[in-house]
Amino acid sequence: MSPNTTGPAAFGRRRRESVSLLESARVTAEPLLPTSATPLLLRPAMEGVNLPVWVEENRDTIREQLLTHGAVLFRGFSALREVSEFEHIIRCIGGGDLLSYSYASTPRTQVSGGIYTSTEYPADQEIRLHNEMAYARRWPMKLGFYCITAASGGGETPLADSRLIYQRIPARIRERFERLGVMYVRNYDEGLDLPWQNVFGTTEKSEAEEFCRGVGIEFEWKPGGGLRTRQVCQAALAHPVTGEQVWFNQAHLFHVSSLAKNVRTSLLGTFAEEDLPRNACYGDGSRIDPEDLDTIRQAFHEQEIVFPWCSGDIVVVENMLAAHGRRPFSGPRRVVVGMAEQFDGTTAEHN
Repeated sequence: MSPNTTGPAAFGRRRRESVSLLESARVTAEPLLPTSATPLLLRPAMEGVNLPVWVEENRDTIREQLLTHGAVLFRGFSALREVSEFEHIIRCIGGGDLLSYSYASTPRTQVSGGIYTSTEYPADQEIRLHNEMAYARRWPMKLGFYCITAASGGGETPLADSRLIYQRIPARIRERFERLGVMYVRNYDEGLDLPWQNVFGTTEKSEAEEFCRGVGIEFEWKPGGGLRTRQVCQAALAHPVTGEQVWFNQAHLFHVSSLAKNVRTSLLGTFAEEDLPRNACYGDGSRIDPEDLDTIRQAFHEQEIVFPWCSGDIVVVENMLAAHGRRPFSGPRRVVVGMAEQFDGTTAEHN
């Protein structure tokens, strides 16, 4: 697909086309919100539409719409009987088996097969907008979120168009990030952040070392069994199909300035900066100006799209084109996640 047929600029023309295609398949399509192309809302036009079967029959159309809108929301379909049906939907859209959550950044629990709980942070904490695994050199191109139980208050999964975030960030900041990349520094020590055994999915040091070598992560074992890793990754890049530039890193999350002031003060009073559980700098090791990161966080915030979950909703995200997050919530909330279509950031064309 050529770059000039996708993205927000093409939304008006592509919207009319997508409605025609999807209505003929017993499903209607329209923007969820009048002010944003993201997400595209898909709803059954009649009773009895079997979503897993419909997705199989319309896979190419769904993938095409993801390239335009960044995310699609399935709402109003009959409830899925098993989580395995959700897994089937994401496998179908992604074109293959679901990915395991290796080289983890946040705590999750495997539900079944390739399905995991959403990030298990306390309900009163916000998870800021980010692209999944943008701190790595390999990431999923497709994410699926299935809301089994919507929270009684809050708990939304905000979205934001990564193309518009890129455009919003001042050129002087973009240029340095793009030229130098981002170095992520992680220290795995007893009682701090995730243990390295969870992150690498093994208790064997040799297996963790093999993983690191395979993806270009520098590592060193510290006295007492701790581990320090460093990896330089992209800051922005072009989507492999549309050619559109997107902001794609997690410097704004990993950098110590992302922490609440009291937590940041406590950590810096205890650890040298190089020993912090996680931090980010430029790819050459130089420090990132916290004010520039505040500007980036503001760019994310200005593009944020928020809508409430309904139990039974499924959102599928084109990971490089749309960031996601989580609002604090009250009451029970159960959202599960599947990831598909691994990409290493180097292939010129990807299907």
